[in-house]
Amino acid sequence: MNTTVALLILVAYFGMLIAVSFYTARGADTTTFFTANRQSPWWLVAFGMIGTSLSGVTFISVPGAVGKIGFSYFQVVLGYIVGYFVIGSVLMPLYYRLNLISIYGYLEKRFGFWSYKTGAGFFLLSRTVGSAVRLYVAVSVLQLALFEALGVPFEVSVLITIGLIWIYTFKGGVKTIIVTDTLQTLFLVTAVVLTIVLISRELGLSFGGLVQSVKNSSMSQIFFWDANDPKNFFKQFISGAFIAIVMTGLDQDLMQKNLTCKNIGEAQKNMFWFTCTLVVVNFLFLSLGVLLYQYASKAGISIPERTDDLYPLLALNHLGLVVGITFLLGITAATYASADSALTALTTSFCVDFMNVECRPEAERSRIKHFVHIGFSLLFFVVIIVFRQLNSKEVITAVFDIAGYTYGPLLGLYAFGIFSKRPVMDRFVPFICLASPVLTYIVNQNSAAWFGGYQFGFERLLLNGLITFVGLWAVSRPVKQEEAVAV
Repeated sequence: MNTTVALLILVAYFGMLIAVSFYTARGADTTTFFTANRQSPWWLVAFGMIGTSLSGVTFISVPGAVGKIGFSYFQVVLGYIVGYFVIGSVLMPLYYRLNLISIYGYLEKRFGFWSYKTGAGFFLLSRTVGSAVRLYVAVSVLQLALFEALGVPFEVSVLITIGLIWIYTFKGGVKTIIVTDTLQTLFLVTAVVLTIVLISRELGLSFGGLVQSVKNSSMSQIFFWDANDPKNFFKQFISGAFIAIVMTGLDQDLMQKNLTCKNIGEAQKNMFWFTCTLVVVNFLFLSLGVLLYQYASKAGISIPERTDDLYPLLALNHLGLVVGITFLLGITAATYASADSALTALTTSFCVDFMNVECRPEAERSRIKHFVHIGFSLLFFVVIIVFRQLNSKEVITAVFDIAGYTYGPLLGLYAFGIFSKRPVMDRFVPFICLASPVLTYIVNQNSAAWFGGYQFGFERLLLNGLITFVGLWAVSRPVKQEEAVAV
């Protein structure tokens, strides 16, 4: 990849995003920033959510991981379908009925002040770490493709990357994000499809030959049934359902977009079509992984020790200029579609859940929102630098490791709130939610010794939620008849 070409691509790309932000942010106030005035077309939200959900982690790690775990990740994707059904039929009607800006306002209505702050706090922790890790992927690729050749240190590359996000989100917020994410999703999907087509040509495969090549590969095995295997179908499928529920349905980032639709009916249409499209796109990424390994084998290219590096290595150095350009656009679009909306969601949650901006005059709300937005941008920078020093796993595994511990308490809180009407002693909830990840980690580390060789995979999220649920039950009391009205 020629450095000049890469630089021109990025300048044009971000110029487009900034131009869109100026258009969408005209006349915007804090209500626009937080809710887009609840006027977003459902189909625009649905398509844009693809890029937010996939991120650069999927773009890089899923194709690379195919060499180690085959198509087993698709078992998780099938579980997503169940999770998104629960979101559309249970959680979204609840959020619309309560007319929420931050979805964690439900916890205050159901449990009380401390539960509300605890739930919002766990989101801030989960999304800050998760989104910073995803952004780390994009910065690493941009460093390889562009900044390294220009002599720019990694830390400066991170600052440039985050600064660009801040520029096109600080005014319009979620209204801008819905439009820019739609454009970025278009780039992402185009990139993966075009890369598959061009690699197929390099391998001399017709469409039918492509299908057969992927189907006949030993890497295309989807289902795994060994109970002690972390790739076991039931572990992955059930975990996928709950990962979708917590990382979408209990996540302010994704739900903030859904809550910008005009009504619950349009929001549910958005969720249905988003689900269908997401399943197809994930299958394309897995198929791309098989083709990457086949191409590397045919060309005699050594597989990198870190499988996350396989796609960037081939795209930027071996597959020609067109693939290099599409890859650079795809990874940039995938990661920015996730990171920009996360920055907006974190700002919204902190402003609403901790700064109570709804009760303040517009001028004060705008000032607080501005400084919070800057604060989270700087926090992203710190987390990325720390993660770069500590990470030793494929990034997608690292993200789900983190999510298994930080989203578990949210799962337990919402499950108890929805499926039980018992009041809890609110002041004890923070301690339960802090203890739950610690206990989950201890069990996870000793599961093989304690449970006859059984090893936890993504399902430790369920264990975490269950521990939280049991803890809440322990500090609850039977509901009185006069309290038996659902929130």
